[in-house]
Amino acid sequence: MSDFPPVRRADKEMPQEAARELLANGFCGRLGTCGADGWPYVVPLLYVVLEGEIWMHNTRAAGHLRANIERDPRACFELDEPGAIFPYGRFECDTSIAYRSLVAFGRVRIVAEPSAKQAFFEAFMSKYADPAWPQRAPGFFPRLDAVTVYAFAIERMSGKSTPLPPLQQRWPALDRTKSPQAQTPSAAAERSATPDTTAPRRRE
Repeated sequence: MSDFPPVRRADKEMPQEAARELLANGFCGRLGTCGADGWPYVVPLLYVVLEGEIWMHNTRAAGHLRANIERDPRACFELDEPGAIFPYGRFECDTSIAYRSLVAFGRVRIVAEPSAKQAFFEAFMSKYADPAWPQRAPGFFPRLDAVTVYAFAIERMSGKSTPLPPLQQRWPALDRTKSPQAQTPSAAAERSATPDTTAPRRRE
């Protein structure tokens, strides 16, 4: 795998341990592949982490995702956890969002072994099933042959985050605008219409 440039905003980069924790507890990710025509294709998928890999599934029927993976196993996986949107300055562009996110690059393989697919679905239901649901036959999956299971082997992963600042560090309590010299049109017009009383008067 070729080298990737470092995360541009190093101040937002998450430690690897935090990124792995986000991945382990995330709800839904997005898998990106590339087609033979060069067009990217991204799908949202529920997933589980098994032995350090990201496992997902969809239908067995041949489709866009499977065709892309069979042609080129290289893929990208994205996961985000959005938080509150907040203002940090006096202009509307001084607006941000609290979040955690990660992007992983790697290769995807199709899992064919019935025992591995069984283990995936047991982990999948352990993660997503509601304990309040009525009891069903645990560990019984009669349609394993009707689905395709994918295992994404991570080659590189990086995470970023922006925590929600406390109220005293948000506007209007604190103005952290990135455009301190900017003026709104009304403020600029008002300033130009105000006489300059500091200019020296001309003698008659």
